[in-house]
Order: sequence, then structure tokens, then C-alpha cells
Amino acid sequence: MKNRIVRGVAGTFILISLVLAIYVNINWLWFTAFVGANLLQSSLTKWCLLEDILKKFGVSDGEKNCC
Repeated sequence: MKNRIVRGVAGTFILISLVLAIYVNINWLWFTAFVGANLLQSSLTKWCLLEDILKKFGVSDGEKNCC
């Protein structure tokens, strides 16, 4: 569950920052680069701040099976 949320948030941030870069200011691409760098860092270190935040809010690690 947490992995899906992290990927969803990262993807949303990237898409929003690309739209802002096109329509508002090109400097929003720095935010896109930050999100990408954060994803790279978390893949190398296996640590993600958003996962820690989600854990504190009680979001579980496993998926619940309906059957």
C-alpha cells in the first residue's frame, strides 16, 4: 500500500511541475529534478521520508486481499 502511495505522489508531483513549467515558469523543472533525485536516492539507500510519514499515519505495508 505504501509503495503505491509513494509512486502516486511522486508521479503527481512530476506531472504537476511539468504543467507549471510549461504554463507558469520554466524554473518549476527544478522541482521535477528534485523529485527525480529523491526517487534515485531512495532506490540507493532504501529510505524514503514519505514512507516514514505514512507509517506515522498508520498506513500499512501490506496489501489486503479480498478473497
